[in-house]
Amino acid sequence: MNAALDSRAQRRVLVVGGGPTGLTVANLLGEYGVPVLLVERNATTSDAAKAISIDGESLRTLQLAGLDGEVTKIVVPGTGTRYFSASGRPLFHAGDGGSHQFGHPFKNQFAQPELERALHRGLARFPHVEIRFETTLFALESRPDGAKAALRGADASVQDLDAFAVLACDGGRSTVRELLGIRMTGRSCEEIWLVLDALNDPHDQRYGMHHGDPDRPHVIVPGRDGRCRYEFLLRPSEGTPGQAPPLDLARELVRPYRDLRPEDVERSVVYAFHALVAERLHHHRCFLLGDAAHMMPPFAGQGLNSGIRDAANLAWKIASAYRGAAREPLLDTYDSERKAHAQAMVDFSVRLGEIVMTTSRIRAKLRDAAVRGAMRAPASRRYLTEMRFRPPNRISDGFLLTGGNGRRTGRAGTLLPQPRALLGSDHDLVRLDDALGPGFALIGVDVTDAGWSAAERCELPIDELQRVEIRLDDRAPRTLPGRTSLADADGALQTYFADLGGHFVLVRPDRMIVGVVLPAELHRLSSFLNRFLCARAGHVGAPGRLRLPSPLPKEVRL
Repeated sequence: MNAALDSRAQRRVLVVGGGPTGLTVANLLGEYGVPVLLVERNATTSDAAKAISIDGESLRTLQLAGLDGEVTKIVVPGTGTRYFSASGRPLFHAGDGGSHQFGHPFKNQFAQPELERALHRGLARFPHVEIRFETTLFALESRPDGAKAALRGADASVQDLDAFAVLACDGGRSTVRELLGIRMTGRSCEEIWLVLDALNDPHDQRYGMHHGDPDRPHVIVPGRDGRCRYEFLLRPSEGTPGQAPPLDLARELVRPYRDLRPEDVERSVVYAFHALVAERLHHHRCFLLGDAAHMMPPFAGQGLNSGIRDAANLAWKIASAYRGAAREPLLDTYDSERKAHAQAMVDFSVRLGEIVMTTSRIRAKLRDAAVRGAMRAPASRRYLTEMRFRPPNRISDGFLLTGGNGRRTGRAGTLLPQPRALLGSDHDLVRLDDALGPGFALIGVDVTDAGWSAAERCELPIDELQRVEIRLDDRAPRTLPGRTSLADADGALQTYFADLGGHFVLVRPDRMIVGVVLPAELHRLSSFLNRFLCARAGHVGAPGRLRLPSPLPKEVRL
């Protein structure tokens, strides 16, 4: 690298790639106060309608980034998926049953260009976040304490950057992954699909439709403002991956649903899907996120959502390390925590496609008979209609405290739900995450004052720890110094925490539960945390703050 180091850019976090994953992690880091440089090889955000479904878990992450209010303006909220038999009859409709487990509708349709523009505008809130378009990374040196990267701008100028960390969000053909020498494992699917994004579409359904016709499996997903996604399985002679199919073929395939004029085609391309996961997700301070880390077929609608999970898992760890409040083993947990779930989601997407989109008449007939049988029993019906067959986002190896009795062990490594709650003596109705604040939260479930005193004496090594008291059994919340008090609003808080009375629940910034302990076990929790965290002098156990998202400037509001 032959250019002088830019002193103004030293020790920033370098995000490579300005798609949804890169823009999300940049917004999260911006909220955490971390200086960021995001580089994108294209001249602007993408105009390609690629991903079309965002789930409630991802909207919760955008809530943490202070952007859920803006993003919900561009989605069709609360959609689901209806599965059809080989004969075209409905089999079942899958959604979340209206539970909104994570505080947002389970599934939501959107147009990726609109999402990227919203996320891009969100970065205008942060003077410490810079985005450069028409800029590429072409050389990289990974080190234990950071990385040196060489960037080339639109004018062919070269800049060397000394980065605190490099986050590779640069897609399936990731330059960063190639420079790190990290291989992808898995397979590419032999089948080819036509993916067509149409305008002026007559569909008014608020759900996706998976048609399990073995002669021509296909998917239809209506969106906002007359947009609609069509996906059709093609025969080998009908197309070549990466090329646009003939308009006549597209017209023929969509004819049962609409007439297609040339001006109605927003995008039309032939795809061969991949089922791949990187052998490892990081090397020193260089991390792979999104398609750079994993690629999957679209049948579960989890490609973009998996990238946003990566961003949620990693951003707070990077921020903690940047503040000097974390040890290097915390960053190492990104690989063990995210790779297993990414692999499970890739495998699930493949299996779902093989079942729903089979071209075997015998398998389709057996599938339809099995589903009809399952719909007759309440438990198996809920398993299908509430999509409980999708792998949950949970961790079994990483930054979580294991051990203790079975009742508590099952909570560690799972996502805390986000019901509504009553806050303080004024009984303000709030979302749980907004009361927990942006960092760690220590939740005491009907813990006595003596238990809280034990927690204060223990001095857990966490910066800006928010202490939250949850009161059960319809008792009113109270205003207390140094603690946020919550009570049940609609039964959901009571249902989740009812069996944890007298316990502390430690929750990470990404809302994963670290562990559940009794006041007498706080020393064990503190010993565990000291392996990963090193709170700065004067900040141990400092009271947290309520979440106040950074507002978008008026000139960049949607």
